[in-house]
Amino acid sequence: MADRHAESTGSHRTMERDPRDESTQIANEERRKQTPVLSAIIAGLGLWVALSGLLLDAGATTTAVTNNLLVGLVIALAAGYNYYRVRNDVPLSPVVASLVAILGLWLIVTAPALGMVGALFWSTFAGGILVVGLSGWTVYSARDARTVTGDVRSRF
Repeated sequence: MADRHAESTGSHRTMERDPRDESTQIANEERRKQTPVLSAIIAGLGLWVALSGLLLDAGATTTAVTNNLLVGLVIALAAGYNYYRVRNDVPLSPVVASLVAILGLWLIVTAPALGMVGALFWSTFAGGILVVGLSGWTVYSARDARTVTGDVRSRF
């Protein structure tokens, strides 16, 4: 009876439920579980981009090789950081994942701009596309995971 009175006055919440249905919550939980795998794949792609400048150096300029090395290492470190966070039950950082996506765009733009040709061009270009797509998905998944869990911890 007290609960019914509290409901009518609006001073007491009867149940703290997520307004979304259970199937949506399950789907979002599955996305959250995929996040460490995607972060590890992105880190691997970053390492590949970093090493591709050295392994596929078919007349590439020093600038192109240095660009791939630096950008690839930053991608690998940032994605590795997100992997570490998720594995330790800390939500993925959307800011870091967004930075990785921007670096993927950088790879797409700089592959032709720095005069990369042949295998190095395609490796860098495809790596950039994959990094952008997977990082974008992890940002989207992180946003939904925060909504489902109600977690408001630091974004970094």
